[in-house]
Amino acid sequence: MNDVQARELAAAFDPEALGREFYEDPYPTYCALREFDPVHRCPDGSFFLTRYAHLDRIYRDRDNYSSDKKAAFGPKFGIGTPLYQHHTTSLVFNDAPYHTRVRRSIVSALSPSVLLALAPRISGLVDGLLDRIEGLQRFDLIADYAAAIPVEVIGNLLGLPHEDRGSLRHWSLAILGALEPRLTAGQQAAGDAAVRDFSVYLDAHIRERRRRSPGDTDLLDRLLQERQLSEAELIQNCIFLLNAGHETTTNLIGNGLHLLLSTGCLTRLREQPQLIGSTVEECLRYESSNQLGNRLVVRPVNLEGVELAPGAYLTLCIGAANRDPAAFNEPERFDMTRNPNRHLAFGAGGHACAGMSVARLEAQIAILKMAQRFPELRLDGAAERAGRARFRGFRSLPAVTGAGTFRPG
Repeated sequence: MNDVQARELAAAFDPEALGREFYEDPYPTYCALREFDPVHRCPDGSFFLTRYAHLDRIYRDRDNYSSDKKAAFGPKFGIGTPLYQHHTTSLVFNDAPYHTRVRRSIVSALSPSVLLALAPRISGLVDGLLDRIEGLQRFDLIADYAAAIPVEVIGNLLGLPHEDRGSLRHWSLAILGALEPRLTAGQQAAGDAAVRDFSVYLDAHIRERRRRSPGDTDLLDRLLQERQLSEAELIQNCIFLLNAGHETTTNLIGNGLHLLLSTGCLTRLREQPQLIGSTVEECLRYESSNQLGNRLVVRPVNLEGVELAPGAYLTLCIGAANRDPAAFNEPERFDMTRNPNRHLAFGAGGHACAGMSVARLEAQIAILKMAQRFPELRLDGAAERAGRARFRGFRSLPAVTGAGTFRPG
């Protein structure tokens, strides 16, 4: 693509009118925007930002930018709808002091001791999935593996009965699907229904939990003990925890395995397992699970000569920023040993993802164990993208284990 074509591509960009080609590979578009129109005014009057320096600054600036989305979600979902009530109660779409209070409760509940105890349980879960996959030979890396792990992990953290977890992924996909730049009537209806059903389910679960003796066995117990959240806040932020910990972690594991298989790097990881930490960080940078964030301008600011007035709505393109050559050497190259790697996959500053340690732990265990268990693992068939701009991942990723298996230790 020459400069003229890139300029035209950037000028015509509309996040509410994306085609299949974009969903398959958005990075040429992001490159054009980053180079020629880094503060792009969209047809609806909002702004789409693609440079690392801008995003990093905005994420850390609580004076000039707000995470409160009530003004944006009112017109999008309708004030009072279940989707509006959920997303305007979730900590991620709020400012201090509410955000600080809720985040403190969650971070406190996800203490180092909780994470330490979580690792062997995740390992056991992953081993069980791999045992099942070994019997299948041909399987789907998403449905049979990547999607199954975070639902179980978050379900365990919240103490949800195992037999009830079949609905969790369906609810989560419907609620998160409504956050796409363009909302259809079908997405709205599905999202509202999911919030209603999930809220009713959690209300009953929490009431039952309150009736038993106080414990300290899981995340929900700890949140109940802290007594910092109202009943509505507790329900909606439990929904948020499942959503945030489910879809993005599914995508991280799926995107990571696809990258390692398609680049031939899975063999290297098997031979050098000590690289799993930096490998997961590079997967987060190169194919960010969460590609888009948002902020609202609260004071007049100037970016790249563009005046942004209070009330301006910003979309922060994490996927573009994480491939910015001004921040990363050879950003289009997947490098398992990249160091430093200050990606923005989890945001930055006070709004950095509260569950990032859990996501990293899940991905490291899931990717390394898959690499070690099946030396001849390979993709087998057409990969199917999920067709989302905000949450980048696969709907289906067919694979075969090959003839050989290896059980370390």
